[in-house]
Amino acid sequence: MAGNLRTGLRRRRRSAPMAAHDRLPAPVRAWAAQAALPWSAASLWRLWHRALAETGCPDRALARLDAAEARLLARDAARVWGAAYPLAAMPKAPAGPGPARA
Repeated sequence: MAGNLRTGLRRRRRSAPMAAHDRLPAPVRAWAAQAALPWSAASLWRLWHRALAETGCPDRALARLDAAEARLLARDAARVWGAAYPLAAMPKAPAGPGPARA
């Protein structure tokens, strides 16, 4: 069985991911709980500290997290459904005469 442990891959040296999440500030943990994407604690920590340093306001820093997630969702939507996704997904108007109005 010792042969099963031999690999060329590097081992992760990180601590438990939930412990890293628990160390995040309370507003960031609350934001992550409702986020649409599965953010890592390291990514959130980096974005939060950069946004807080630039804005100086926790509410504006949270708005920056919202904006970052919106950018990622828009990028992913374009990759998955095409660049014209929101418009291409809208139903087309039926061809031909419309309903008679009295």
